[in-house]
Amino acid sequence: MSPHPLRIIHCVRSPVGGTIRHIHDLAIAQAEAGHAVGVVCDSTTGSAFDVAILERMLPHLKLGITRFAIHRHLTIDDIFGAFRLYSSVKSLQPDVLHGHGAKGGAYVRLIGTLLRLQRRNVMRVYCPHGGSLHYDPHRLEGRVYHTLERLQSRLCDGLVFVSDYERAAYESKVGLPRIPARVIYNGLHASEFDPVRPAEDATDFIYIGMLRDLKGPDLFIEAIYNLGLRRNAAVTASIVGEGPDEARYRQMVSDRGLDGQIRFLGALPAREAFTRGRVVVVPSRAEAMPYIVLEAMAAEMPMVATRVGGIPEIFGRHAGRLVEPGDSQRLSLAMADMLDSPDLSRAIARDLRQAMADRFSAGAMSGSITGFYHDLRGTEPHHAEAVPSAPEVAPSLATQPSAKPSYARPSKP
Repeated sequence: MSPHPLRIIHCVRSPVGGTIRHIHDLAIAQAEAGHAVGVVCDSTTGSAFDVAILERMLPHLKLGITRFAIHRHLTIDDIFGAFRLYSSVKSLQPDVLHGHGAKGGAYVRLIGTLLRLQRRNVMRVYCPHGGSLHYDPHRLEGRVYHTLERLQSRLCDGLVFVSDYERAAYESKVGLPRIPARVIYNGLHASEFDPVRPAEDATDFIYIGMLRDLKGPDLFIEAIYNLGLRRNAAVTASIVGEGPDEARYRQMVSDRGLDGQIRFLGALPAREAFTRGRVVVVPSRAEAMPYIVLEAMAAEMPMVATRVGGIPEIFGRHAGRLVEPGDSQRLSLAMADMLDSPDLSRAIARDLRQAMADRFSAGAMSGSITGFYHDLRGTEPHHAEAVPSAPEVAPSLATQPSAKPSYARPSKP
């Protein structure tokens, strides 16, 4: 079998957070290895910071970026959206459709199956990134989504899980995969392993992430309040990020009299954000394999995090220090330990950074995923296969939401 460059399309509903970071690194690495790559995503979500990631990717993407309205929950519009997208994707003649998250996975499996019925040799690959696996299987919503996952599993050729936890969650809530499946960790670039030191005006603690309850900013605010009461002294904090619940969190801060102690900084690149606080707090209620934990650990930042998703896999022998999710009192106690034992906290941060470099490499991630595509297709890796560093993301103008698909192609030189 001869070396074979691939035509790859990544599909995701919401191009935000760790998922778009994952796609950004993967798509650029694949493009620079000689593959033709495109991205399909929602046009109604994503801040200017998130849109900047898409704009930074565009010059690398021979198959461009297609954006149209994709609802978060199941609606009748999903059927029409799938058929609108089908004609666009069909014209690109993909070899691989890679769905990220529940909606991205649903579109990929449906469109890929329609193409297969026309004898197109297209591989349908799905990575949950948490998604529907976050739902409680004992609640109606969870039963619906997990049933849909089981039905769609017959329309898929390969599964990628970003953590052992995600694989186990899939097996317990959906069932044992009957198709090839691999656990491939998210990874970082070599430049991200340089330690970051806090600025002079850094706050005691910092939260970095989406402003929605799933990620726990409300628990972070409550823990800061409890910590101040316990110590009878003001504790300072920064909140970095954007999201649908920001107004409510600002009201929480005001209601608890914390306006002078907690500052909202908007969205910032992770390594810039790390200079704004001395201890990173990750109070998530659910996760798959969060990039912010990897990024903070690589930057040698002391960290308090919850025992959810793949976080224990990242912490390794230090996993016993993780906090049970949903408990602001325990979170505040762990944060107090950081204030009381700064030397120990920094020593643990150094140990974690040294232990993770080989396990969480962006090069290994993109190479393993692209290799999985070739295994599914029965082809050899392209001769130019390599995993370069991804460029930094810079802010830019947001694109306008549209009910109809909008298309962007890289400019010709």
